[in-house]
Amino acid sequence: MLPILQNSLIYEKKWFTEEEFVDAVAVCQGLPGVIVVNMATYVGYKKKGLAGSVVATFAVVTPSFLMILIIAKFLTSVIDDPYVAGAMAGFRVAALGLVVVAVIQLSPKVIKGPWTVAAAVLAFVLIAVFNIDTAYVILLFIVLGIIATLAGGGKAAGAAGTAPGSSGEGETDRDGGGDGE
Repeated sequence: MLPILQNSLIYEKKWFTEEEFVDAVAVCQGLPGVIVVNMATYVGYKKKGLAGSVVATFAVVTPSFLMILIIAKFLTSVIDDPYVAGAMAGFRVAALGLVVVAVIQLSPKVIKGPWTVAAAVLAFVLIAVFNIDTAYVILLFIVLGIIATLAGGGKAAGAAGTAPGSSGEGETDRDGGGDGE
């Protein structure tokens, strides 16, 4: 759903900038529940306040709920069919492809320097290798982001690819060449 939301909210309706969208996804991913429902609630609230959030949430949940009821009733009768199993396998691969597209499109807006690269790699390792619950990893990075911002004098660390606690201004380059590269 993220590529669809991204295309609709940023490029078609122009309700969000790319950076606002990334921030919204980060917040909605950290909340309990399905990200699409959280995004609908957030977008509804941003556009029309509390009433907009309620309407948007019900508008997103109701069709999905009804479709799931119909699909569940249908699938129980054909779950052992090899064609249905093949279709489900194809569906999973297509869903993975959509997630990869979203990651590729959003990563330039999120990965802005060595600290954000390290954070992304660490988050991946914690979740994929050590099987740590995603909610805990998100909480960890919320705390680290707050600490890095406080250490950086109130500026979001990593926003310009700088290390926590550095301003990114007037620093000499590491290779000593003075060319800023």
